[in-house]
Amino acid sequence: VKPFVFETCKAEANWNMTNFVNDQVELVRRQVGNRKVLLALSGGVDSSVVAALLLKAIGDNLVCVHVNHGLMRKGESEDVVEMFGNQLKANLIYVDATERFLTKLEGVEDPEQKRKIIGGEFIRVFEEEARKLDGIDFLGQGTIYPDKMVKSHHNVGGLPEDLQFELVEPLRQLFKDEVRACGVELGLPYEMVYRQPFPGPGLGVRCLGAITRDRLEAVRESDAILREEFRIAGLDKKVWQYFTVVPDFKSVGVRDNARSFEWPVIIRAVNTIDAMTATIEPVEWPIL
Repeated sequence: VKPFVFETCKAEANWNMTNFVNDQVELVRRQVGNRKVLLALSGGVDSSVVAALLLKAIGDNLVCVHVNHGLMRKGESEDVVEMFGNQLKANLIYVDATERFLTKLEGVEDPEQKRKIIGGEFIRVFEEEARKLDGIDFLGQGTIYPDKMVKSHHNVGGLPEDLQFELVEPLRQLFKDEVRACGVELGLPYEMVYRQPFPGPGLGVRCLGAITRDRLEAVRESDAILREEFRIAGLDKKVWQYFTVVPDFKSVGVRDNARSFEWPVIIRAVNTIDAMTATIEPVEWPIL
C-alpha cells in the first residue's frame, strides 16, 4: 500500500492534528453557517472534545445540555459545569434529573432493561429541554469511528419525528487515541482528555442488580478511590480503562479485628488502542 500511495499517487504524509482541527472547523462553519447546534454534553472524552471543537467553530451558536442522571462519577457534573460553563463560557444548560432517573430504576435488575430505561429517559429529558429552545437546526454528536463499527444507533437516537435535526459529527473518522490528541490540540486539560471512558448509562451498569442508593454511593466512592490510587501509582497514564463494580450481594470479611458483612468491590483494568479489543492489565498486589 505504501509504494502505491506515496510513489504512484504522489500523496504527501501531511496529516496531523492541527490540520485536522482546522479542517473540521472550516467544514462545521460551512455546514452550520449562522444557525445553532444542540449538543448533549455528558462530560465524557468524546462529547467534551466535540464541544470544544464546536465552540471553536461556531462559538455562541452552540447550545450544550448536561443531564445529571444521578449515575455520574464523583464530582463529574461539577467538573462539566466548571470547565464548560465557567471557564469556556459555553451556553450550558444543566439539568439535575437524579430523582427522576432513580425512581424509574427502582427494583429493575436486568442490565439491558436498565440501559433501555436510562437511555429512554435521557431522550425524554433531552427532548423536553430541546423543545424549550428556538432556532435549533443541528444536533452535534461525539460519534467516533468505533461507534460506527459496533453500534447500530447514534449517541442520541430516538428523538420524535418533529425534533429531527441534521447531524454534526466532526470526530466520526477518529479512533479514541486520536480523539484525545484532538482534545489536547484544542487546549482541554489533561484530566479531562485522558479521563476514563464512561458508558452512557453511567454507574447504573456498574451497580449490579437492582440499584439501591447505598450501593450506588459505594460504587461511586470506590471508583473515586481506585482512580486516586492508580494516579498515585502512575497507572493512570498506563492503563486505558479501569473501574469498579459493586454486585448485589454482601460478603463476609474482617475489618478492624472484627468480622464484617459488606459489599465486595470488583476491579477491572484493561488496555486497548482502538477501543474494540482489549487485554488485561496485571496490577501488582501491593497496589490492590
